[in-house]
Amino acid sequence: MIARMTKYDFVLYAAQSDDFIARLRELGLVDITTTGWEPSEEDRQLLLDVEAIGKAREALKSRAAEGSLTAGQPYASGVEAFEAYQKAHALAAAAHAEIGRLEKQADELRPWGAFDVKALAAIAERGIALHYLSTSRATFDKEVEAWRALYTIEEINRTEATVWFVAIARTGEEITIDAQEMKAPTMDIVEAERRIAAEQAQLTELDQTFGRVLASDALLAAYAGSLKEQLQGARVKATATAAADGSLVVMEGWAETATSKAVDQLLEEYPNVVYLKSDPTPEDNTPVKLQNRFFARIFEMVGDMYARPKYGTLDLTPFFAPFYMLFFGICLNDAGYGLILLMAGLVMLTKFKGGMMRRAAWFATMCATSTTLFGLFCGSFFGMNLGEFFPSISFFDFQGQFFSWALAIGVLQIIFGLALNVYMTIRCFGVKYCFATLGWLILLASGAVAGGLPMLNEAWVIPGFTTSSPAFYGAMGAGLVLMLFLNTPGKFLNPLVNIGSGIWNLYNNVTGVLSDVLSYIRLFAIGLSGGALAMVFNSLAEGFVPEGANIVVRILVMLPILLIGHGINLFMSTISSFVHPLRLTFVEFYKNAGFEMASRNFEPLQKESDNE
Repeated sequence: MIARMTKYDFVLYAAQSDDFIARLRELGLVDITTTGWEPSEEDRQLLLDVEAIGKAREALKSRAAEGSLTAGQPYASGVEAFEAYQKAHALAAAAHAEIGRLEKQADELRPWGAFDVKALAAIAERGIALHYLSTSRATFDKEVEAWRALYTIEEINRTEATVWFVAIARTGEEITIDAQEMKAPTMDIVEAERRIAAEQAQLTELDQTFGRVLASDALLAAYAGSLKEQLQGARVKATATAAADGSLVVMEGWAETATSKAVDQLLEEYPNVVYLKSDPTPEDNTPVKLQNRFFARIFEMVGDMYARPKYGTLDLTPFFAPFYMLFFGICLNDAGYGLILLMAGLVMLTKFKGGMMRRAAWFATMCATSTTLFGLFCGSFFGMNLGEFFPSISFFDFQGQFFSWALAIGVLQIIFGLALNVYMTIRCFGVKYCFATLGWLILLASGAVAGGLPMLNEAWVIPGFTTSSPAFYGAMGAGLVLMLFLNTPGKFLNPLVNIGSGIWNLYNNVTGVLSDVLSYIRLFAIGLSGGALAMVFNSLAEGFVPEGANIVVRILVMLPILLIGHGINLFMSTISSFVHPLRLTFVEFYKNAGFEMASRNFEPLQKESDNE
């Protein structure tokens, strides 16, 4: 459900704004409207610093976890630690870049060995040029005598494939040797390795600085929180409305109705503040906070991938959550895969005791439970048909029966969404605004009950309500009347407007519902493809076993194929099982349920350092 909000309008002296914002931050219950905020250069720098601190903390913790960094003596403040990190990070980046350049140069110098660069320079001053060349061993052995007839050739190094050699000529003389020439080296391999060692020694020294910053993690977190608070205050002040020649400011704030008494108490105690308290109106850009119980709260992370519902409408999370669980289980559709995901979810639950990761762990556990139950219902276990092992149990024939069931589930969810749409329209606007949607709901539900149920099972015929019964025609007629004649509130007495609008809406609904229902075929297709791939990997592993092999040989041959094959299939099928129910939820269900998205979430001012 969506938490009820209370609107506040504050009027106070501009000189009080910093202190007032600080008091609201300490309270942690008020969201100040900052629509239209454009950050200044100082604000952008604050954003960059906050981001840099976050990356620094993650990088240092990662190195500490790898064992490549040890904590040292902490700094006196977060500011000092961050400045030290920035300097050390810049030096380390330069050192890594220099090491990369030197190592590349060392690879080129290594075949030439050690030599005296000064002596080579003295030779060049006397008009003698040394050309450093390399070619394939076969080419060198074939052409070396011809080259020596023209130049002085000295072989320096050779491997099984390549020969490095020097050709001596006069300065400015062009040589005609079919080989790869490199620039005259400015150092030898000994000097290159010495410089690399020096850069690595500098990195080792910088690790002491990084170790001190690592030990100052709490100070860094507090400093990042203070920067966020500065940014928060700057944003509020920049969007506040100035009045009385800038001596007063006007702010708009929001608080949960359940906690508004604490806000009122602060405002009553705070000097020189005038405030107005009111309920939100449809024209307000009211922030949204969801308040759901345990089960629905787990699936809020799914809904947040799209958007939260607009204030004053209906939170659809509790209504799509059971469908999403079912859809995930149908798409993955294997009890073995479900058990693996269930174990992963339980491990996550033992590791994460709070926050988003624990919610994700519960999400994985519930979807895995659905997969396991549906896989057992269909008799599928790592691609094996359990019906062959338990012939007395009548498992559901997924491949032979589920195509029509997928369509039926789609119709059920669409009808459920339309019913929610009718309820929400009545609650928000009144009964007369729901007639068109109610008419379409009656038409679709009547057709599904009278015509769809017998198609699933011939025994599911409702006496007195078949496609040829008067009750069916009466329901269809009532739905058409609502759609064609009562679809435009305020213009019920204008038949031309209503009929024209009704026919157009009927056309859109009929064509739209066909595409919506057919979209649910993906439940059947994804479940079938994953099961087929599982059986293929089982057959592939069985096919590689030699005839007459004992159990040890069978295990050694089949196990690697099964682990790799089912691992790939589990990974791909899990992604599909996660993504496609999202699409059915956000497109088909949300559209028919009349979902409207919120433009902002409820984000009260609060002490950022407390959230680290």
